[in-house]
Amino acid sequence: MGLHLTLPDTLRPRFRESFGSLYRGKGDDTIRKLSGDLGSPTKLISVGDVTTFHLLNSDIIPDILIVDDRTKRGPASDRVVVGTKHKGFTEIFVDNPAGVITEDLIDAVGSAIRSDERVRIFVRGEEDLAALPAILMAPEGSAVLYGQPDEGVVLVKITLPKKEQMKNLLTEILKEQDHDSEEVKTIWRKLDGHQNH
Repeated sequence: MGLHLTLPDTLRPRFRESFGSLYRGKGDDTIRKLSGDLGSPTKLISVGDVTTFHLLNSDIIPDILIVDDRTKRGPASDRVVVGTKHKGFTEIFVDNPAGVITEDLIDAVGSAIRSDERVRIFVRGEEDLAALPAILMAPEGSAVLYGQPDEGVVLVKITLPKKEQMKNLLTEILKEQDHDSEEVKTIWRKLDGHQNH
């Protein structure tokens, strides 16, 4: 699987806390609630099938969307799967198991952020942790949206303090890793935006 970070069970509860503002509700109504607060972000990144489906349905087209054709660990409905296959996107496919952030996913998010095109990242496996690299790597002034199962949608506005909060969380994940330090340094460097172009 190459370089990857695994989320330890001890830190799972931290991932259930919202990293941004939670808009409670279901479907397009939730998107309507948050659209007024969206402004015009530098990059709009949407993580998750249902969130992305309702964004596109509301004619809000993200610059980057990250989907895996699944919702709440089960297959997404046909309507959602078809609904996230928007015509105007370049597609990137990556393999990423549940509870893991792979180097491939980090690279895909990094190149999507640098691209001038709209990019659809399709994850074979699970995108449950993809918001973390997206928040760390998106330029300031961007917005990341992801679903909070059974609650609503979280809007994260990307600021330097927000990136610091993510770095601290990542540091805790890395403390639990038994990876060779060179591997960890490589992943850090990429997440910190020092991409090898």
